[in-house]
Amino acid sequence: MIQKGEEILINSIAKRVKDKLVNAESGHDWLHIERVWKNAILILESGIESNHLIVQLAALLHDIADSKFHHGNENIGPQTANAILNEFEVEEETKDEVVKIIENISYKGGFNENAYRSPELDIVRDADRLDAIGAIGIARAFAYGGFKNRRLYDPEHQPVTFQNKEEYKNNEGPTINHFYEKLFKLKDLMATEKGKELARERDEFMRTFVDQFYHEIQ
Repeated sequence: MIQKGEEILINSIAKRVKDKLVNAESGHDWLHIERVWKNAILILESGIESNHLIVQLAALLHDIADSKFHHGNENIGPQTANAILNEFEVEEETKDEVVKIIENISYKGGFNENAYRSPELDIVRDADRLDAIGAIGIARAFAYGGFKNRRLYDPEHQPVTFQNKEEYKNNEGPTINHFYEKLFKLKDLMATEKGKELARERDEFMRTFVDQFYHEIQ
C-alpha cells in the first residue's frame, strides 16, 4: 500500500510530468500517461504482489521522453526519468527499478520481451499496452499516423513481419497495417490476469473496427 509521504511524492511527480508533456503529440501526452497510470492502479487492485510505489512512478514516467520523438534515441527516456527522480530525491533502489522498467517497457517489434522481468514491469507494461488497443488504441494509431503523415491504407503496401528491432522502428507503412504488425498481437502478450481480462474486450472491438474498415473499402 501507498504511505502518505509516497502519495505526496507520486502526486508531485504527476504534476511534473503533466507540465512537461503539455505540448506533446496527442497519443503520447499527459492524458495517455494518466490513462496508463489508472490502468496500472486497476491492475494493482486485483491483488498482485508488487511494490506499488515503483509501479506508479514507472507508469507516470514511462513516456516522459519517447524515443520516437527524439530521433530514435532510446536513452533519453530513462535519462530524463532518472533526472526527475533525482530532483525529488527518490531513494536509489526505487529509482533504479523505475529506470529499468522504462528501459524495457517498449514493444520494439516484440524483440524486447526478455531483456528484464519483474512483477512491476509486467503491471506497467500491461497498463501501457491496454492503452494501445481498443477504441483508444484505434484513435492513437491514426493520430500518430497523421502526425507522421502516413497513409491510412495502401493496397500496394501490405503488412510485414519484422526480422529485427531496427526494421520495426524504421517502418513507415500505412496506419492500418499497424494493427496486424503490432496491435493484434498485444492481447496474447499480456502478463497479468487483469491485463488479459481487460485486453479481450478491447481486442474484439479493434478487430470489429478493422473488419468494417476493409468492408467499406471493398
